[in-house]
Amino acid sequence: MNTNWMNNKTVIITGASGGMGKGVAERLIKEHGCTVIGIARSEEKMKKVVEELGEYADKFSYQLFDVSVEQNWIDFVTYLKDNNIHPDVLINNAGILPKFDRFQNYTIDYIKKAMDINFYSAVYSIHALLPVLLESSTPAIINVDSSAALMTLAGTSVYSASKAALKSLSEALREELRGKCYVGIVCPGFTKTDIFRDQSSTDDKGTKMLNAVSTPCDKMVNMIMRDIKLKRPLGVHGFDAAFMNYFGRILPVQGGRLFSAVMKASKLPLFDPVFKD
Repeated sequence: MNTNWMNNKTVIITGASGGMGKGVAERLIKEHGCTVIGIARSEEKMKKVVEELGEYADKFSYQLFDVSVEQNWIDFVTYLKDNNIHPDVLINNAGILPKFDRFQNYTIDYIKKAMDINFYSAVYSIHALLPVLLESSTPAIINVDSSAALMTLAGTSVYSASKAALKSLSEALREELRGKCYVGIVCPGFTKTDIFRDQSSTDDKGTKMLNAVSTPCDKMVNMIMRDIKLKRPLGVHGFDAAFMNYFGRILPVQGGRLFSAVMKASKLPLFDPVFKD
């Protein structure tokens, strides 16, 4: 008999319309009998999730709003209270990967957008939902971060900054809420999802390279699910993430130079904005 603590919980997942968010939602519903509320912006994608769930569709509902707007989270908490919904778990999964580029080439608006989605969405969701979550007997917050929080690569200044901020927030919450609420951090490496959709310079060679170093989405979901089941404080997944974690701790300066040299030597159009003068 499976007596895992995740069984039959009410879970809120951002970025649930595709990729890892969708995969985790499906596993929670099918394997643990969870009721999942997905948060995303595309109703078309959400309807597809419902369709693919088939007989499990009654366990999934969704709300459509921009996670980077604070008022939307305040309104969402009101919706939960009005409908007598008592969430047990919050999984912050929504995120975007800005194009590889030099910092000075990003506009302030572009930087703000990345910080809003990758960092402030979690700030707003946790701030609004924490009092409600703490009413549960098994409250939990899982923040899906990135290997970019472990070591910053050339061309990822904005993305790495947003993910490092999320990691620091999570680490502080983990201690502040110790014994009251499980706080988990997941740092995946490159994963085969549509997160590279904004990398307009990715050609066939670049796509093949990214696929070669990326972990299949299903495999990454398996590792994330194991983290949650075991209530791990930190999960680092993917061989690229393992390398970045090692070099980020042992050789933070030389490690960054090594990875930059590899990126430059690849001569991929994906990295041209970073290394071409």
